[in-house]
Amino acid sequence: MTSKEFTKRFFDNFESYICQFLLTFFVILLFIQIVLRQTFGYTISWGEELARFAFVWFVFFGASYAARLGAHNRVTIQLRLLPGNAQKYIEALADCIWILFNVVMIYKSTMLIASMMKYTYISPTLGWSMAYVYMIFPLSFTALTIRVIQVNYLKLVKKVEIRDADRVESEEDLKMAEESEGKHDNA
Repeated sequence: MTSKEFTKRFFDNFESYICQFLLTFFVILLFIQIVLRQTFGYTISWGEELARFAFVWFVFFGASYAARLGAHNRVTIQLRLLPGNAQKYIEALADCIWILFNVVMIYKSTMLIASMMKYTYISPTLGWSMAYVYMIFPLSFTALTIRVIQVNYLKLVKKVEIRDADRVESEEDLKMAEESEGKHDNA
């Protein structure tokens, strides 16, 4: 694997790697908490708070990863009545509205974090500035915006068919999708 392929694969799955780490981290942390509490009657005072922060970060990075997969829930029954190109462009228009929402969230969360830097709010057990915990908002909404743009670019410009992550596919469908992705990677 060349460094270019490695870099492409890494950034294409960046949120997935973060989510895998965070999920593993907070599940192990909570498991340790349960074992300590049930076996020794002892708890790590900061463990539940850290697990909660890891879970929140997991959820927000998971939303970005779902956008990369094109797996966000949408009401599309009305779009199925339209021809394929019209459906794609109406979805792209909805995604433009989504991007506008994300930009507002990035701006507002950045303002919130600036305020929290000025007037510090400290987490109860870890003693962390909550401004750093709230950094997930601009980070995740920026990543989400990039992924929405990326998926629309692939669909509308590169004409790559983004597979529905929830659809049960036959072996033949999977083979055709892999061939399509292989052509896209070579382009």
